[in-house]
Amino acid sequence: MQGKIVIKDSKKSGIRVVNLFNEKEAFTDQEGNFIILAKPDDLLVFSAEFLDYMRKIVDESDYNKGAIEIQMTAKITILDEVQIRDYSKINAVALGILSKPAKVYTPAERRLKTATGLYPTLYAGTMAGGSIGLDPLMNWISGRTKMLKNALKSEEKEILLQKLNDYYQDDFFTDNLKIDQLYLGSFKNFVVYDVILIEAIRAKNKPRMDFNLYRLAVEFKKRNEEPILIEK
Repeated sequence: MQGKIVIKDSKKSGIRVVNLFNEKEAFTDQEGNFIILAKPDDLLVFSAEFLDYMRKIVDESDYNKGAIEIQMTAKITILDEVQIRDYSKINAVALGILSKPAKVYTPAERRLKTATGLYPTLYAGTMAGGSIGLDPLMNWISGRTKMLKNALKSEEKEILLQKLNDYYQDDFFTDNLKIDQLYLGSFKNFVVYDVILIEAIRAKNKPRMDFNLYRLAVEFKKRNEEPILIEK
């Protein structure tokens, strides 16, 4: 599928486009054009340091046309005056609405919870002593729950990639870790599966992140240098 990013007062090249369902990715050229493998109901994510985060679900009309146009906006970074007020202590717990803080769900977590939640009414069978609603049951039968779980995993990976990009510029990988620019995307996708690095990112432990990125760079380059055996 072909696509084009439309932005006012900002460059259009280097914008990352990721299909969360098949994990394919692409980058825009100078005119904002890109090509990516996608089908109806796939979720595309568009991101760059200088742009606001954007998502788009591919619909039938987009797929039939074979092209998609995305409107994006540049981040505003210049402020004439900043007034800071601390509202951190004003929340549902402090106001007596909740007894403990409510869990914050990502969009993928919320969709999965809705699709697999238990309901006390609309009985369609029992599970572990409770009743399961018709919507979760139909989602399970149709395979939508499996799709949502895969989307959640992809979203978690995308969040980790975004955090990695927030901590490090590309020149850190190319100059310090000696990762070829051609393999930069593959390397980032490789490291976000490492459990030790994931823990360091979530703990915001920069020295530990640095150490493990050097370790993973050695492992990544070693794997790429291994010869491919062809059976005769």
